[in-house]
This record gives sequence, C-alpha cells and structure tokens, in this order.
Amino acid sequence: MCGSNGMSGDCCCCPPAQFFQEKICGNFSNPATTGAIGVTVWSAPAGDYIEGTFEIFNSASSPGTVSGAVVSTPATPGISVPPGFSISISALRPTSFAITVPAGASGTFCITLYKRVLA
Repeated sequence: MCGSNGMSGDCCCCPPAQFFQEKICGNFSNPATTGAIGVTVWSAPAGDYIEGTFEIFNSASSPGTVSGAVVSTPATPGISVPPGFSISISALRPTSFAITVPAGASGTFCITLYKRVLA
C-alpha cells in the first residue's frame, strides 16, 4: 500500500489528483413577441464537478431582469440580473444551470467548472 510504512520515499506510488477547469460561454435572446422563456443551458451528472462559477450579463437594452438558477449541493440561491449588469455566483457540486429570459431581453452567460480527477 502506498506510504504504509511511513517512509517519505513512498510518496510517488500514488499520483496526486489532477484538477481541470472548463469554461462554457454563450449568448441568449428572446424576441419581443414572446413571453418569458426558461432554458437549461448546462447540466451534468451528480458528482462530476466539485465547483462552478456561473455568470449572467444582461444587456443594457433589455427591458427586464434575467434570472438564473443553479442546482447544487448544498443549495445555491438564485440570481436576478437587472439590465446593464453582470452578476456571478459560485456553487459546490453543481449539476445544472438554467436561465429565465423575459421578452425582448438578451445577453451572455459564462460557466467555469472545476473537476477533480484521480489518476
């Protein structure tokens, strides 16, 4: 077993975990002729990611607030982004991210995810 005899020379039989970062960005818009729409823009199986940062930018020309919801463990509060602002939140063990876009609104979202992989 790795390091079982307590000698410092046993450090190299078990490689350390590797951490990976992924970034996903996209645009959203909702034509002024429709009502608000909700879209899940990202999802993953439970346990795939250890942490994530979720950001929404709502264009200054948008007529209303864009909201975002992250499903995570523990639960993460939702965010509301008024026109002309960008807001981000971090979440532990995220599994999905959804945005709700009012009629006539547009903007961008960015997700940064962190994964721990044992070699």
